[in-house]
Amino acid sequence: MSWVTARRLFCLFVLVAVTLWAMHITVPDATEQTHLESSRLRDVLAPMQKGLTWLSRQAHFVVSLPVSMYRAAERNQALEQEVASLKSQLARQNEYIMENRRLAALLAYKQVMEQEYNLMTASVIARDPGNWFATVKINRGSRDGVKENMTVLSPEGLVGRVVSVSPSNCEVLLISDPRSGVGSLVQETRTPGIVEGTLGGSGMARMIHIPKNSLLEEGQIVVTSGLGSVFPKGIPVGTLGSVRDEPTGLFQSAEVKPFANLDKLEEVFIIVNVLPGAGSSPEGG
Repeated sequence: MSWVTARRLFCLFVLVAVTLWAMHITVPDATEQTHLESSRLRDVLAPMQKGLTWLSRQAHFVVSLPVSMYRAAERNQALEQEVASLKSQLARQNEYIMENRRLAALLAYKQVMEQEYNLMTASVIARDPGNWFATVKINRGSRDGVKENMTVLSPEGLVGRVVSVSPSNCEVLLISDPRSGVGSLVQETRTPGIVEGTLGGSGMARMIHIPKNSLLEEGQIVVTSGLGSVFPKGIPVGTLGSVRDEPTGLFQSAEVKPFANLDKLEEVFIIVNVLPGAGSSPEGG
């Protein structure tokens, strides 16, 4: 190996060594500088990142809001339907309870009165909508043995009489109708009179042709007298109200409040037959 070649190899070795030493010295500084620059860059970009995050959340909210509202509306509609269904079920249950109570009262009354009358149960299916007359239609007719002038009553008291009959139903003239007339008497004093309906659909009646010298008081009970061969004797009619002299001056008249709630009739009885001894001990209203 020549001297020139050896010198060149030595210089190359020294150059490589210096280069490696310089790299060892400068790399940590570069790494530290890189970290410093990265830290500064993160500080600069942090507000932008926060803004972008907020915008992303707002965009997601705006995009998902219609879907959420639609789902909420669907849930609200489903809940409203469920509430309506529960209300309907509750109304039906209450109706069943009230019907059972009415039917129980009818059965009890029928059992009490079976020693006096043969009773047929009927339901009210229509009512005269006019204010001048008071009639109802019930679901019993000639096929059931119903005839004109049969007495109709409720557990509370007298309702009226049958005035027309078809095969499947009949019409009942209520005692509150001005065309009605019921031979009656005051139970406590045995004072006679006639109970007739009043105009205007008030549901009230009045007792007329009461003898002038009769002593009457409000609250006294009026029952059927049995005269006229239409209504059996002793059926409760109502209670006396205010008493006044009739225009002729020969008789008195008095308001009568019927025992039966004629405006809310749903089920009634028809007296098919009066048994021997009926009316000897009338029941109170």
